[in-house]
Amino acid sequence: MMSKRFLLTIPLMMAIVIAACSGGGGGGDAPTRGDVIVYVAVPLSGFQANGGQTILGGVRLAAAEINNDGGLLGYRVVVRPLDDESDSDVALSRTDEIRQAIDAGDRVLAVIGHLNSGQTLAAMDVYQDLPLVVIAATASEQSLTERNYDNFFRVNANDSVQANVSADFLVDQLQAKSVAVLYNNTEYGRGLAASLVDDLRARGATIALQAEVEEGQSIYTDEVAQIKNAAPDAIFYAGYEIEAPYLPAALVESGVDAPMLASDGAFLAATIDESNGAAEGMYVNAFAPSPRNAADDQWIEAYQAVEYRNPDTYSVNGYVALQVLAEAVRKADSFERAAVTESLRSNSFDTLLSSLRFEPDGDLVDPQIWVYQVVDNEFQQVAN
Repeated sequence: MMSKRFLLTIPLMMAIVIAACSGGGGGGDAPTRGDVIVYVAVPLSGFQANGGQTILGGVRLAAAEINNDGGLLGYRVVVRPLDDESDSDVALSRTDEIRQAIDAGDRVLAVIGHLNSGQTLAAMDVYQDLPLVVIAATASEQSLTERNYDNFFRVNANDSVQANVSADFLVDQLQAKSVAVLYNNTEYGRGLAASLVDDLRARGATIALQAEVEEGQSIYTDEVAQIKNAAPDAIFYAGYEIEAPYLPAALVESGVDAPMLASDGAFLAATIDESNGAAEGMYVNAFAPSPRNAADDQWIEAYQAVEYRNPDTYSVNGYVALQVLAEAVRKADSFERAAVTESLRSNSFDTLLSSLRFEPDGDLVDPQIWVYQVVDNEFQQVAN
């Protein structure tokens, strides 16, 4: 993995603390030309609030650094959180706030978000007609980049890539000849599971079981009975951290010891914290390495100064999303949608992760998936 270390000096970290306390203003070379708005549309309340907060925190840190370096084309980057509550209808209704800000004359550059593919798909019906750019940090449903949106990009791999990597890991690393595939009843869960099934079959593996569960489900009595009956060599789960902790707990309690690989939606501390120790040994996909693998101590301390909490898994994604956006603006020397989207498609961008480039459809060139294992109640990287 190529990592780019960003060393922050003590004066800069002090300036970031001041910026955080004042709502994101600049340091010594404060921007003077006005404000440019970046919305971060993620769940900030409800069952996925922690995941949304990690993205928002990464964006806020990147904005603080930009503002302390004179801003973006001389403008102060103002981050406006937008709570979609992990609900597609709410996400669609929240777009009214962005439209009203544009109508009121605010200089709105972009939306970073949403956390989930379902909310992204709903909101893109509006975003595609607004004078802004959308950078997804974690939304992975494959069709998002097949719908000919000219203003949509994402800094994470899509589900086709994740399915391919997962199939390789299950068959080659875990030596699984039969796999039970469980998934939640969301666009994300269903799409990822379908792609994985195809990829497993292409590698000669047998699908021992396919089972859909409810988003947020916590009791798996029926599913565990089906898994025991199917006797798979391995288990794959496509869903979120709000369900993932309870499945391994139920499996351990019932005596099922087949290895389990969960999708990127489970790559949050809650998967470990809520499992009562049963997550030990399970594998989890990730769209980015954990902060401690991607960044240095100074970056983590700077994040803590802005957010007053530790970075979690998606903090890197939020940070990189604004890094890419800001550099595209600089290279275009413009905030206009057409110029920024052309810049995104035409350039490469140095980020905390690596140098990123985009395909014409908005997907990454050479996207990566990382695989982690829970060891001693922590995520330990095992593959990328």
